[in-house]
Amino acid sequence: GEGEGSPAAVLEELHSAGLMPHRMLFSVSIADEAGRIVAGTHPGNGASIAGMDYFENARQDDRMIVGRPRLGDGEWRLTFSRSITDSGGAFGGTVAVSVHAGYFVSGYEADVLGEHGVLGLVGRDGIFRAMRTGDSVSAGTIVGFESLVPDDIIGSEPTTRIENSPWDDVPRYTFTRELFEYPVAIVVGLARSEQLAPATDLQRTYLWRAAAVSAVVVLLVAVLGGMGWQLQRARARVVDERIAHARQVEYMAFHDNLTGLPNRAYFSRTLSDEMQRVKRYRRRLALLFLDLDRFKTINDSLGHDAGDELLQEMGRRLRESVRESDIVARLGGDEFVILLPELSEPGQATTVAEKVLATVARPFAIAGQEFRVTVSIGVSLFPGDGEDEQTLMKNADVAMYHAKEQGKNNFQFYSEELNTDSLERLALESSLRNALAQQEFRLYYQTKQDMTTGRVTGMEALLRWQHPDLGLIAPMQFIPLAEETGLIVPIGRWVLYTACRQNVAWQSKGMEHLPVAVNLSARQFLDDNLLRDVAGALNESGMPAELLELEITESMIMHDMPRAIRILADLKALGVRIAIDDFGTGYSSLSKLKDFPVDTIKIDGSFIHDLDRSAESMSLTEAIIDLGRSLSLTVVAEGVETAEQVEFLRTHTCDQFQGFFAAHPLPPDEFTTALRTLPGHSERVEPSNP
Repeated sequence: GEGEGSPAAVLEELHSAGLMPHRMLFSVSIADEAGRIVAGTHPGNGASIAGMDYFENARQDDRMIVGRPRLGDGEWRLTFSRSITDSGGAFGGTVAVSVHAGYFVSGYEADVLGEHGVLGLVGRDGIFRAMRTGDSVSAGTIVGFESLVPDDIIGSEPTTRIENSPWDDVPRYTFTRELFEYPVAIVVGLARSEQLAPATDLQRTYLWRAAAVSAVVVLLVAVLGGMGWQLQRARARVVDERIAHARQVEYMAFHDNLTGLPNRAYFSRTLSDEMQRVKRYRRRLALLFLDLDRFKTINDSLGHDAGDELLQEMGRRLRESVRESDIVARLGGDEFVILLPELSEPGQATTVAEKVLATVARPFAIAGQEFRVTVSIGVSLFPGDGEDEQTLMKNADVAMYHAKEQGKNNFQFYSEELNTDSLERLALESSLRNALAQQEFRLYYQTKQDMTTGRVTGMEALLRWQHPDLGLIAPMQFIPLAEETGLIVPIGRWVLYTACRQNVAWQSKGMEHLPVAVNLSARQFLDDNLLRDVAGALNESGMPAELLELEITESMIMHDMPRAIRILADLKALGVRIAIDDFGTGYSSLSKLKDFPVDTIKIDGSFIHDLDRSAESMSLTEAIIDLGRSLSLTVVAEGVETAEQVEFLRTHTCDQFQGFFAAHPLPPDEFTTALRTLPGHSERVEPSNP
């Protein structure tokens, strides 16, 4: 029909949008499942193409079909067709584009290819779709496809060969290359006689003169013969340079210029091919999606040159971790993928993932510094986790994010539960945008205590989210979302004002004046309104500035040291205290600590957790305590959970501790009750586990 949505209407709509090829050169037609033409750019509706090879082949294959050339009105024409599926997924006909065969060899340049050169397009069936030599254009010539594209070069790098062309027996330098995803190959030939003609003419001229002169000229003939040989080599070198340039262009198109690994385009093509092969032979493959942990922090701290060097070394290590048959590619940024095409059982993917984690965990020496980097890995299996490239990649990405949520530096296999978790994460992000307005956030408080006496020396305000449906949500579940969306700035401002108000409320009830610590996020620290927010919280609550301690991390101040020092100096001018949280996990030199106006350093809980089983953690903890004492800083140990950890820290004269050994974070009312039961300053008590 001619109504809206009909084939004719679709063609007219495409033509109006400028998306149809020019009717002077191309003929477009649409045929139904029986081969009857139902629409087209040229007359012919009702005609049948059921017997045409391009129609029958399209019925059997859903890829692009290049039909055999047909001679009509004295001109050879080529037809490209592709199947159309109906709403039920069955064969519903074809769409075909017909064009003059000479169009595909119109790039023939006589001054480059000569009068006897060849530019052609040959199908896998050995039939030339188009071929031009000089001014002559032909099609339909039959040759052995293997004679032009031998089995040993199919799918590999193309080569140039000197051979007699099978259709006219002319010796030519012949270059063949298959077109990606099309059943045809390009054939380019340079006639050997034409390429060497200048050298041959010179040689004949000098030989004729040599016959007419004395023996002295014989020497000259030898010299000129050498010149002819050099000219021949020069000609061959030009051809080789052209071929080398073509190879270089192809390499750049399919490889990452930083690491030399295959890029996204190459990997996508390879993954698609491997999925078809594995499906054909009923095998399995694994896709590993890798993302560097905290790469942005490293990049910002050490500079982009150091980041590039890290990515290059990462590429080398990943290649070392896999077999020669496996594919390692860089998708962009700090994202890498590994394809395991020969997978007999899923345990092999586990082995490779563990090997990658171990290889990456070795120290990196970049920009004159040594540090460690970890990766999070998501694994999806074909065909169980997706039967197409997009689904398989998406599911591996979901698994990778789950690995990050599990603490990074691990690998996770995809499952339907993870996909559900991903959807829940999106829902959580949506709820987070309304949480502040709905007053769903809560502050919990945890004590800091003197290492020697057990006396409470202060408290830290810890953020929680009381979700109306999901209950109490821990910070690690929503703080990263708040950072990504930028909501962390208004949330952090609320934390600052609320903590100050609560502390003043406790003081008004006669409780001891204790300092309260508030964490600043990276975005909040660099926010232009930070000083105004801090001053506003102090003024609005009436809390003395010296009772407010702001906690920042090493990585925050190392991003831009001059700016960080200015911000810290301005905060100190307000009278507040500054603490460096998670100390020892950043990328700064310990010697730079003296440059920052800070009062307290808090030893990261990971070191405290490993004190009883890691000599390295013990040494680092001792070094941080000694450093703090030498700079007259208060040293606080985070994450203290056992009596053995307390004894170690007390022996090494750590100042204060914080953790479950002494107290869990509590809401204000429960914290008030617990605080009143703790001993006063003058009493000496041993910390106890509540």
